[in-house]
Amino acid sequence: MISLKNHPFAVEAFFERSLVLTFAVPKDELSETIPPCLELDVYDEQWAFIAVAMVQTKNLKPKGFPKIFANDFFLIGYRIFVKYRDNRGRTLRGLYILKSETDSKRMEFLGNIFTKYSYTTTDIQSIHSDQQETIFSDKSKFSISIAHTDTEIPLPTGSVFKSWKEARRYAGPLPFTFSFDAAKKEVLIIEGVRKDWNPIPIAVVKHQLDFLEKLSLSQYQLANAFAIYNIPYYWKKGRIEKWK
Repeated sequence: MISLKNHPFAVEAFFERSLVLTFAVPKDELSETIPPCLELDVYDEQWAFIAVAMVQTKNLKPKGFPKIFANDFFLIGYRIFVKYRDNRGRTLRGLYILKSETDSKRMEFLGNIFTKYSYTTTDIQSIHSDQQETIFSDKSKFSISIAHTDTEIPLPTGSVFKSWKEARRYAGPLPFTFSFDAAKKEVLIIEGVRKDWNPIPIAVVKHQLDFLEKLSLSQYQLANAFAIYNIPYYWKKGRIEKWK
């Protein structure tokens, strides 16, 4: 019997904007957070990464369905950068889901029927000025402020990367997302497809992320921050592999 949570059909959407902040964490502190079928996507032999994505999504629906089935919503997602060696011997780079929040009750309901992403509903608001934008949630104790500037943007202070070129390798989302069913020893692989992917560096003024604080990490350091705009995107039907 096919589980509805295993992405039984392809899904399409339009990203009006995606802001992704990537935080470096000592690898040993995340190794127990991911399932045994995955390994951390490590940089410089010591750093693992958590991405925090804020995505304004339009017209998310089963691929090819009419717009009456579409959902518009804002997403905040927390993901770990990982790698998986599939049964064909390929190493796939992707993301492991920690938490997903949305401002849409409908998306929470449908998302938890058709995915394993553990959606919850929260308040998501934003304040704009000429100088900066702040995206925040009172319920989730989440706040990120981004500067509006025409000047060249440096890497975040204390970034583990030496250049934006290095940092771009860890600019989410990555092509694959993975879930693991420990009881069945099955890996669910979701492949995303996009075009014209051009992440643009953004300047983060400050951030408060209660979810990361609750992970009790010794440190998490902002390593990069990128934005993309106006991107058609779709996810292929889920593929399941037996592990070991």
